[in-house]
Amino acid sequence: MDYGRGVTGAAPLLLIDAPSLYFRAFFGIPTSAARAPDGSPVNAVRGFLDMVATLIRGRRPDRLVCALDYDWRPAWRVALLPSYKAHRLGPDGGEVVPDELTPQIPVLLEVLAAIGIPAVGADGYEADDVLATLATREPGPVEVASGDRDLFQLVDDAKPVRLLYCGRGVARLEVCDDAAVQARYGVPAAAYADFAALRGDPSDGLPGVPGVGEKSAARLVSRYGSLAAIVEALQDRNAGFAPGLRTKLTNAADYLAAAPAVVRVERAVPVPKLATNLPASPADPTRLLALAEAHNLSGPTQRLVDAISGITA
Repeated sequence: MDYGRGVTGAAPLLLIDAPSLYFRAFFGIPTSAARAPDGSPVNAVRGFLDMVATLIRGRRPDRLVCALDYDWRPAWRVALLPSYKAHRLGPDGGEVVPDELTPQIPVLLEVLAAIGIPAVGADGYEADDVLATLATREPGPVEVASGDRDLFQLVDDAKPVRLLYCGRGVARLEVCDDAAVQARYGVPAAAYADFAALRGDPSDGLPGVPGVGEKSAARLVSRYGSLAAIVEALQDRNAGFAPGLRTKLTNAADYLAAAPAVVRVERAVPVPKLATNLPASPADPTRLLALAEAHNLSGPTQRLVDAISGITA
């Protein structure tokens, strides 16, 4: 199913999960292959800019926003589930980020600003929450580019919103509507967060219910419709749970009470109103040229500007 110009008559708003893509760019391109004249690595910046250019050429949006993590591990989520992303904590209590990636992020943000692409976050929230807020608030159609499975919950055929899942890279992205989520996991997109809470996700420190795997979680959500309905049905001795499964779910009652709020994205975080239209020309061409020369980014910046020009011309 395609929600682009061919179906709705309107170009999509492209929302980009910036941390997801720049981490992928950093690990996908060796630091030795992309360096500035002073020797500092720029592989994440180069890769990210080329990914965005590829997305623009392929998806032909008329609006574009990059979402940022202002808080990669919000305290309110940790209070609900202390294991949330705990395995990513460094000795200083911050996120473990490669030393060669950290200084590239400000450079990337400067380049985006010089081009005129908004990059926005919200205090106390993750990029996922910013993406969810914009996908809910802004006119559709909306396409969200990310390699984060949690964002399958944003898919909405009615608006429409779809996920451009970059798990295998931007060049091989999977365009996901509700049917694609159903085919992949056996549950509708609207139930993905409940399914994920049951199944768990080690990459986010979500333990899930011990002994309940992906197939069992999908069957439970399909049968009862939601995690809340599953918990309610546990109170009925005639609900038809196998004894072992009932025990597993009952023993995980505290986790099941907390996990859904951790997994579900927030859709009303304080994201300012934005000028989302693709810029007809770079916002600050002099600054963009200086950044390109200082960081050996002439190729990727030109490719991104050309991709935007191909849409706005």
